[in-house]
Amino acid sequence: MTRIISVLSGKGGVGKTTVASNLGAALVKKGKDTIILDGNVTTPNLSLHLGIPLYPVTLHDVLNKKAPIESAIYHHESGLKVIPASLSYEAVKDIDMERFQTVILKLLGKADIVIVDSAAGLGKEAMSAINVADDLIIVTNPDLPSVTDALRTIKIAEEKGTKILGVVVNRIKGLRHELSLNEIKSILEIPIIAAIPEDLAVPRSIAKRIPVVHHKPNSRASIEFHRLAARIVGEPWLAVKKKSWVDRLFFWLT
Repeated sequence: MTRIISVLSGKGGVGKTTVASNLGAALVKKGKDTIILDGNVTTPNLSLHLGIPLYPVTLHDVLNKKAPIESAIYHHESGLKVIPASLSYEAVKDIDMERFQTVILKLLGKADIVIVDSAAGLGKEAMSAINVADDLIIVTNPDLPSVTDALRTIKIAEEKGTKILGVVVNRIKGLRHELSLNEIKSILEIPIIAAIPEDLAVPRSIAKRIPVVHHKPNSRASIEFHRLAARIVGEPWLAVKKKSWVDRLFFWLT
């Protein structure tokens, strides 16, 4: 049975697309057939993160009845299946968002997990992502404006009756002015399912248009994305302990 997970944030700039793309890539590494769809039809970024900005068939073509959903599925080199949205302004003008849920439901049976990278905020695109999802993941940063906007998203989702898996706190720098995980949990009143540290490997991976779990698989951020993927599918996960210099020297000598 296909599981639809929508990734949302109350405000832009918190790293929602980074979380969605790396969660998808980590799920593929766990053997899950995964499709990630750019549900942000007005300001899409997913294809830029994954290095496929000029794919000939996009979600916009599907929504406008110009192509079937199958023809918009791009097979990424990571093993992830991607449905990009068009970067063209012209494609957005006549978009039919009323068909969004119908289109997403046509993916049932085509993958184990479908991840919808939603638009930020609480506009029509985000509401469509909430309505179509089996589960929601809320992404925030450890600052008061981001957490406050996340709370609004959570309240809307609760009113809709959509299950919330939990909150991913992204870009944690460990600075004194940041909200602690306990403070965020107290404000939002839902579990924190991942705490992603600020990691230079992430912007570098975006510049190379490769998920960080592939670009730097042992980076701090990658380890947390793998931990999140394991939690999503209900499997145990243990980080691979780095070998000490003594172990490496012994390996070299032998």
